[in-house]
Amino acid sequence: MFKFIKQYTETMKDAAIYPIISLFIFIIFFTVLLIMVKNMKKETVTKLSNIPFENNETSNSNL
Repeated sequence: MFKFIKQYTETMKDAAIYPIISLFIFIIFFTVLLIMVKNMKKETVTKLSNIPFENNETSNSNL
């Protein structure tokens, strides 16, 4: 399988651009995520951190 992929990408022109684009998308996504988390209000962080401890969820035991 890897041999097929390698052979296919070697025949493509400008095949090296796809990993670079993927790397940029990866870096941009996690940079934006980091900025959003750093700018989040303290109240929001506290509210989100307490979600697992709330008992307001409905159980799906009717299966």
